[in-house]
Amino acid sequence: MSVSVASSIALSALRAAQVGINVTSSNIANADVDGYTVKTANQVSTVSGSKGSGTAISSITGGVDKYVFASLISANADLGAASITTSYTDQLQSLMGSTTGSDDGGTSITTQMSSLETAVTQLASSPDDNSTQSSLISAADTLASQLRDISTSISTLESNANQQISDDVDTVNANLQKIADYNDQITVAKQKGESTADLEDKRNSAVEAISSLLDISTTTTSSGALYVRTTGGTSLVSNTVHELSVDANGSILVNGNKDITNSITNGEIGGLLTLRDETLPAAQSELDTLASKLISTVNSAVADGSSVPAPDSLTGTTDVSGVSSLSTSGTVRIALVDSDGKLTSYEDLDLSGYSTVNDLVSALDATDGISASIDSSGKLTISSDTDGSGVAIGAQDSSINGQSFSSFFGLNSIFTGSSASDIQVSSGLLKDSGTLAVGMLSTDVTTTGKTVLTGGSTTVADALNSALTTSYSYSAVGDIGSMSGTLTDYASRVVSAFASRASTAEDAETTAETLQSSLSDTITSQSGVNVDEETSKLEDYQTLYSAAAQVIQIAKQMFESLLSAVS
Repeated sequence: MSVSVASSIALSALRAAQVGINVTSSNIANADVDGYTVKTANQVSTVSGSKGSGTAISSITGGVDKYVFASLISANADLGAASITTSYTDQLQSLMGSTTGSDDGGTSITTQMSSLETAVTQLASSPDDNSTQSSLISAADTLASQLRDISTSISTLESNANQQISDDVDTVNANLQKIADYNDQITVAKQKGESTADLEDKRNSAVEAISSLLDISTTTTSSGALYVRTTGGTSLVSNTVHELSVDANGSILVNGNKDITNSITNGEIGGLLTLRDETLPAAQSELDTLASKLISTVNSAVADGSSVPAPDSLTGTTDVSGVSSLSTSGTVRIALVDSDGKLTSYEDLDLSGYSTVNDLVSALDATDGISASIDSSGKLTISSDTDGSGVAIGAQDSSINGQSFSSFFGLNSIFTGSSASDIQVSSGLLKDSGTLAVGMLSTDVTTTGKTVLTGGSTTVADALNSALTTSYSYSAVGDIGSMSGTLTDYASRVVSAFASRASTAEDAETTAETLQSSLSDTITSQSGVNVDEETSKLEDYQTLYSAAAQVIQIAKQMFESLLSAVS
């Protein structure tokens, strides 16, 4: 072998060793960088004619197994959806308060329902006692406040989910653009025969960032470009980027016009859509069912009562329209009663003669000593025009659309509102719990000057107790199937439904996390940097470099000796 050939082979080995040292050093330096995969300098022998001419680095490769990576991005989507669902359902469950406590057995709505039942029981034993009336109103107010607070918090969670969807869409778009940019760089590098391994790592990191937010699939073209689609088949990256956006209705659009909301079922965005459009509304509907049933049953129980002394004016809580038609029957007594509960005057109205609300209100207004009207908010108001006398209503056998007169118009109500979002205790009762309608007008007495109203009756308290302890039928709503039970039973089912959502979500997250972690570990073991192995490689390359350098030095010396001998 000539000196020049030996020198050339040694020089090629020196260059190959230098590349190997650089690649291995880079591997060690980036060992802890997320998304970085171990790079390999692929060395081959070179041939000139039919003889070996040295060695060279043919390529620098890295990356991950495409099939394992495809499984990982799918697992990322599963985990993204499961994790966000767990976060929100845990918050939902916490809204219900605790079910255990050292003093009061907890703060859940079930506990507050039990407190209301206790207050009603105490009222039945002392219906004319101001303290028991105050305790009842306090318990009702606490329960109503809790229902409102939970409802408000659910609405806040819905708003948060909507905002988070918008933020996630921005993140997806940013990473779609990164993928497109890396595609351009990789395509150019491949055309030049340069390594694309580092660029592919960065592109894979962008793909992973998207996959936790949105369920996607990818394909790689012959040019090295990577195309991205939703699992529903909608293109997000091809020769161009197809951006996502969120419209005013909360729908997710591609290119500003194609609605893909219903096809997004996984990833954090998919989880948020399900939470916003299904889970949270279902929880709200369950709470509303409880609140509306509480309002209607409790108000019906006290509607036919009267505060003692009788109030100067009664205003209903039910919205009515004067032109609304009525289905009426029976008789109702409109009485004026003095401060001692003695009858001043009365009139019995035969309801069968009135076909609309206006007809009935006109008849009430025509009653001696009474003024009646529908106020600006659509509520019936009945007032006494007689000094020293208040208004009391005797239900008798009255029926308006299947309810008693007072119940239909919402007179004497404890609660106002119609759902969990607006349930409140009557402002008049909050100011003075002594105006609670625990008395009952006697319709047997028709002689003026006789006592017809006292505070010692247990009729209303007993009706309240019955309202809270009677079993009702409930239609299926949210995640609660049709059932029968008391209000407290239904409250327990609501608490249980909220807890069940959280438990189910946590189980799903654990399963998704286990799979994702396993796939991530597999990729790390296959493509991650083993510092010990790379350190050993570095030593080998350094040895090779040193040996090649020595060969070159010896060749140089031999060449110089030959020159000296010739001269």
